[in-house]
Amino acid sequence: MDRIPTTQIKEHIGQRVRVQGWLHALRRMGGVTFLVVRDGWGTVQAVSEDEAELAPLLAAGAGLETVLALEGTVTAEAQAPGGVELRQLAVAAITPVTEALPLPLHKRQLKASLPTLLDHAVVANRHPARRAVFRLAAEAMAGFRAVLGARGFSEIQTPKIVASATESGSNVFQLDYFGRPAYLAQSPQFYKQIMVGVFERVFEVGPVFRAEPHDTTRHVNEYVSLDVEFGFIENHFTVMALVREVIAGILSRLENNCAAELALLEARLPVTPAAIPHIHFAEAQELILQRHGVDVRGEPDLSPQDERWLGAWAQEQHGSDFLFVTGYPMVKRPFYTHPDPGRPGYSNSFDLLFRGVELITGGQRLHRYGDYLAALERAGYPTAPFESYLEAFRCGMPPHGGFAIGLERLLMQLLELPNLRLATLFPRDLSRVAP
Repeated sequence: MDRIPTTQIKEHIGQRVRVQGWLHALRRMGGVTFLVVRDGWGTVQAVSEDEAELAPLLAAGAGLETVLALEGTVTAEAQAPGGVELRQLAVAAITPVTEALPLPLHKRQLKASLPTLLDHAVVANRHPARRAVFRLAAEAMAGFRAVLGARGFSEIQTPKIVASATESGSNVFQLDYFGRPAYLAQSPQFYKQIMVGVFERVFEVGPVFRAEPHDTTRHVNEYVSLDVEFGFIENHFTVMALVREVIAGILSRLENNCAAELALLEARLPVTPAAIPHIHFAEAQELILQRHGVDVRGEPDLSPQDERWLGAWAQEQHGSDFLFVTGYPMVKRPFYTHPDPGRPGYSNSFDLLFRGVELITGGQRLHRYGDYLAALERAGYPTAPFESYLEAFRCGMPPHGGFAIGLERLLMQLLELPNLRLATLFPRDLSRVAP
């Protein structure tokens, strides 16, 4: 008999089926035993009124999380989870578990503290609610790829060990690379720009590493970045239009493919506006002054509180969970950022705020070799470490731009989680390099 996933059992009422998975819960009520079996997709309840059916489990001393195979007849039962259960059982213990678990996975909610969850993530992530978060992550990446693939983008994989540590002045992790210094990549920025000269439209899904000593609820030191770069754009508004399509595609994918996970997590999916509202950085600062009496004019960036205020304004004025803030000051943007031709102190760049938190950074890049030499000189960077990068521009590059989405930040905001680590499979932060 072929194994079927738990999510398909309802299609086999009256038939005998075989499932395999983990013993998620076991409850005895008088002469009736209820078992819940969990596989990689869901759970199913099995019911036994015959102790002999459970003999293989009892003989092995098998407890929760025992890996087992179970055959049974699918029976409609309105009170059972999913409306069906298995009866007339045949059970075999594949890998008995006889020790106590570090966490109570059979409970509907994991009540453990965040450090305990992270210390025992190899087990905690089995819990249906934790698994649902990472199922959404998988579908978000699939949706990202689908939207861009349909628009002629090619997926690339760029090096994560790089020679230059000065891409944007951020702290980086240094390595001993066969006796010479190298660094973990802060982003695929240089390479994805270079690859615009090859494919014109590229994207990447991969890890990035930031050595900033942040210890906040919204930062970790390794995360998954969804990166995009493409050529022959008009300006950063061309890039923003694609951002809107990507976000809409990801959310549509989650809505269509993850109904069970969204329901389990009580997630509130946002609506993607036909046109996401936008506000210039300078106007945003004036708005904060007018509405909240806080003068942030002259500041080169927005604080988390500023972002929350702007997110509330976008919801109040536009009914939107999303807001583009455009034209960040050039002093706050990397040297490769294209300035605003009409306001040179500001840039052709943007951040996308999602429910009052920065989700995406992007913009238009410089594309002329001479402009790069001037930008590097203004930033005080030598040209030697950038020779390979600059070669692409010496040999002709079109106007181009792109953006990057932090996958974990997207999930944190989407699920309204209190800490980014709850959206991270195995977090790496100031104090944690295991599990």
